[in-house]
Amino acid sequence: MTAVNTQKLDVFGVGNALVDILALVEEDFIAKYSLQKSGMTLMDAQTQGGILAGLENISLKKRSGGSAANSMIAIAQSGGTGIFVAKVASDPNGELYRQDMLDLKIQFNVAPAPTADEPTGTCVVLTTPDAERTMCTNLGVSVNLSASDIDAEQIRRCKYSYVEGYLWTGESTKQACIQAMEDSKRQEVKVCFTFSDLFLVDLFADDFRQVLSNYCDVLFCNADEARNFCGIESLEESAIKIGELVETAFITDGKDGCLVVKDKQITSVPGFPVKAIDTVGAGDAFAGGVLYGLTHGYQPVQAARWGNYLASNVVQIQGPRLEGSWADKVQEIVN
Repeated sequence: MTAVNTQKLDVFGVGNALVDILALVEEDFIAKYSLQKSGMTLMDAQTQGGILAGLENISLKKRSGGSAANSMIAIAQSGGTGIFVAKVASDPNGELYRQDMLDLKIQFNVAPAPTADEPTGTCVVLTTPDAERTMCTNLGVSVNLSASDIDAEQIRRCKYSYVEGYLWTGESTKQACIQAMEDSKRQEVKVCFTFSDLFLVDLFADDFRQVLSNYCDVLFCNADEARNFCGIESLEESAIKIGELVETAFITDGKDGCLVVKDKQITSVPGFPVKAIDTVGAGDAFAGGVLYGLTHGYQPVQAARWGNYLASNVVQIQGPRLEGSWADKVQEIVN
């Protein structure tokens, strides 16, 4: 009989497993391939391959990524623990991904899919001189994540679950999200949800409203997503409306930090003034910092301060995540 691991953990994360391929490009590269600047475009392997061919003379970096994965990494770098559930293939990128997670002490137990299905998903992240990032994503085998990959016993070990909105683009991955949220609710594990991207809010606003009403305890979004979701130009009024749907919300607003909505009370938490060179991963690092704070006894405003700090450091480097441990900074920043 196999022994069941009962060690208590902080966060159960569910998301797309994507290997990020990072490149610094000029504005004309974005125009040449008719990409939506600062957005995320889903594309097939052939289209993405054409973009990669155009980058053959540019230095590229490879990292394990995906929105929720980056947040899980930020939790671990803060000193927290977690399990990440996502689908990779039995290929070199899948092995790179798995090993990267394990090296960061994040549990990653989903069996890899046969390479015949699809390759491990990849995201080409193009950063222009204005620090904006444009993402070209081939989801690969990550779309095969299903409700059967969600383990209620693993959720039971965690304080919070965290689900990314990007999973709403596929029926199978959407069902995995719902399964995770339902299992969390049954076991009194707090449910956190992130809108992930403006295009998802435009496509799935009604679905997301149901998620907030039926499952969500903590929402993460940015200012543009909040405005679009509510159909209101005023960020403050949007925050009020969102506060009527969820117990707690964190609304990021770039260099201005964020708004924390808790029990319908709104608090502005200022950001840290820095020179940004690449905004990729800022929102993910913020969410990871906040989740670390919430699972370690900090108040939402304190957790937001730690989230702002991690985000302010991520925007000063190329790529979506920081190196090494940041745990020794938490007390200094939060207090």
